[in-house]
Amino acid sequence: MIDDFGFGFHQAQIGKLPDMGKVLRGFGAADVIELKANAPEGTFRAVYTVRFEDVVIVLHAFQKKSKTGDETPKKDEELIHSRLKLAKEIHKEWKLKNE
Repeated sequence: MIDDFGFGFHQAQIGKLPDMGKVLRGFGAADVIELKANAPEGTFRAVYTVRFEDVVIVLHAFQKKSKTGDETPKKDEELIHSRLKLAKEIHKEWKLKNE
């Protein structure tokens, strides 16, 4: 499973939508992606964004605990939104330093 996520992130770094990835709805664009892998211990997910040029930013990784439904739990979705906002601020500062 770790290798699956590693390969998924590699595909993202070279500009591809990972085979195990899908666009995460509710974020306004197709630049927030969720990777999902099933294991005997449960379902694991990692969410990243390619919203900012030259970087892939991992926003959250977690084990989905709910046995019903496929949607991302509200608590995790709120955390992803807050981290996306923080990533925007950090990326802006980084760009200013490196211009």
